[in-house]
Amino acid sequence: MRKQSGVSLMGLIVTLGVLGFLGVMAAKLLPYYVEYFSVKKMLRSMEESGDLKGSVRDIRNAFDKRNAIEDVKSVKLDDLEITKEGGETVVTAAWSVRVPMVHNISACIDFTATTAK
Repeated sequence: MRKQSGVSLMGLIVTLGVLGFLGVMAAKLLPYYVEYFSVKKMLRSMEESGDLKGSVRDIRNAFDKRNAIEDVKSVKLDDLEITKEGGETVVTAAWSVRVPMVHNISACIDFTATTAK
């Protein structure tokens, strides 16, 4: 007789359980990563359009206008750090997000987006 090969029912259940758990975690974290890439896009467009050449107030207003379109809720104007490095204006946005995962377990994610090269 030939030995059977394949996946057992128990192995299939465990595999589907792990994949389901990872899928739920990814679905909970995905919106925050989408916001992160939106902030990076906003900073890049500010740099390309020359909005970083104005005063600190002008830079914050330009970010706020773009934020009204992108609707990023995690980053506030207070999270922006505007500095000069080598004669160029550098805008850095740093923020943390706490995402409830399961019961009393949360994921804390730190994001940083900058115009520095």
